[in-house]
This record gives sequence, C-alpha cells and structure tokens, in this order.
Amino acid sequence: MTKQLVEVITSVERRRRWSREDKERLVAATFEPGASVSEIARSAGIHSGQLFRWRKELCQVSAPSISRFIPVEVVASLPAPDAVETAPPARSRKKTSIVTIELGRSRRLRVESDIDTEALVRILDILERR
Repeated sequence: MTKQLVEVITSVERRRRWSREDKERLVAATFEPGASVSEIARSAGIHSGQLFRWRKELCQVSAPSISRFIPVEVVASLPAPDAVETAPPARSRKKTSIVTIELGRSRRLRVESDIDTEALVRILDILERR
C-alpha cells in the first residue's frame, strides 16, 4: 500500500501579496550559481512562471530615451593645400531640387539633387545599420 500526500483546504484562500523586497530576494536567488528556478518557486509556494515574470519586471532596465533624429552641423570645409591645384572645375549650378528617399519604417531622407554621391552612399550605409 502506498502513501499519498493529501492537502485539505479548509477555508477560502485569498490572493497573496508579495512585497517588493520578497520579490527581489526570490529573484536574486535565481541568479546564484546552480540555482533552479523551479525549486526556488516551489519553496516559496508559487508557480515558476510567476517567478519568471517577477524576474522580467525587476530586471528590466529602461533604456534612455533616444531621439530618432540625430543633430547634424554643416560646416564649410577648407580644402587641403594639395587639393586646391587638382580640384576639378566647379559645375555650373542651374537649379537644385530636393530628392526624398524613402528608407522604410516611416523614415525619409531629403537631400539636394546635386549631393556628392560618395557622401550619400556613406550616409545611407550608416542609416541602414540602425
């Protein structure tokens, strides 16, 4: 004959309230080497899913708010002394227009039509990595 453990509930159980300190103590125990979340949850009388939820909530680090736009300062660059002699003749500018490039995910880039293509390639490369 085998013995079975039987739990007798004699009253209505109410929802248990856990203090932040208790939650932090249990979550900290899950990060110790060799710790088992299931064993820690069982010893506290809670489901392991609850412990994982507390772990997610307490370990969540709020990232600093980063603006979607990066400030850019445009300054006139001085050509290097060697470059003055070898610089190609300036093109005559007739009429510049604005070109809008759709990058996806609600992002657009507006540039003048006579932008240096190498600079534009570098800009697009940086934006695609984000």
